[in-house]
Amino acid sequence: MLAQHMVDKARVVLRHIVLALCFWLPKARRKKIERWLRGREEFKKLERCDWVLMSWGKSGRTWLRVMLSRAYTLKGGLPASELLDFDNLRDRDPSLPAVFFTHNNYLRDYTGNQTSKAHFKGKRIVLLVRDPRDVAVSQFFQWQFRMRPNKKFINDYPPHGADIDTWDFVLDADAGLPRIVDYFNGWADAIPELKDVLVVRYEDMRADPAKVLADILDFTGTDVTPEQVREAVDFAAYDNMKKMEQERFFKGSGARVKPGDKDNPQSFKVRKAKVGGYRDYFTDEQCAQLEAMVAELNPMFGYGERRA
Repeated sequence: MLAQHMVDKARVVLRHIVLALCFWLPKARRKKIERWLRGREEFKKLERCDWVLMSWGKSGRTWLRVMLSRAYTLKGGLPASELLDFDNLRDRDPSLPAVFFTHNNYLRDYTGNQTSKAHFKGKRIVLLVRDPRDVAVSQFFQWQFRMRPNKKFINDYPPHGADIDTWDFVLDADAGLPRIVDYFNGWADAIPELKDVLVVRYEDMRADPAKVLADILDFTGTDVTPEQVREAVDFAAYDNMKKMEQERFFKGSGARVKPGDKDNPQSFKVRKAKVGGYRDYFTDEQCAQLEAMVAELNPMFGYGERRA
């Protein structure tokens, strides 16, 4: 496994070297190269993973990652500070899975499957979804306080330092609600072909996290006890998550679970975790406009009814 980790690191180093040599190319060309290289790194992990956790950004993935991490570390007798990061826990205990966390972003550039999900065939997939309105608002704060300028550039988000407010961001075709709705609908269309997909709603996870976590572990094939599930849920409770982020509890997590600015609550990875919190930012008229946009979403997700 050590040799494989070295290969993974070598691919990342190679990406940085290639991009440094391409600094003179037009921005659009550099973006295309970087997305392809990132996609290749992700594809190699996709090939080796035991299952896939798919989501759009800011859908509760970090919370679920922490619950999974604790369930796995309890099963394997590993320290609670070990945060699941692909195959790091499997390296310590072969009975634990390698989990590939992805948004299916860069993969498309490498495989050429811009709309098809064919590269996921044969993989067990947990599709984590959340009300797109809450996702879009949370993504605004991610963009404003946590996202690096280059990430904004290669993902077609508003440029770094752009003077836009929450409403403008949510309406943005490339970063906001329209793109999220398209993303969800694309997955709804792909599920019958992929077949082995478990759809998990963030709202259901908030209502009964123990049941949802147990369902995920059962679907993905890891046998844990009800006591371990309950302890994992308690470990990942909101207040404890905030405390662990402030204290940078997780070993080797990098920027994944730490605030962008410890003095700015909006820059924390764990921010509000509120269902329907988008309403705090908009007028009744604006909320009605967002509701009409969500009505275009496939009804299987339970957030709105697609219009004929």
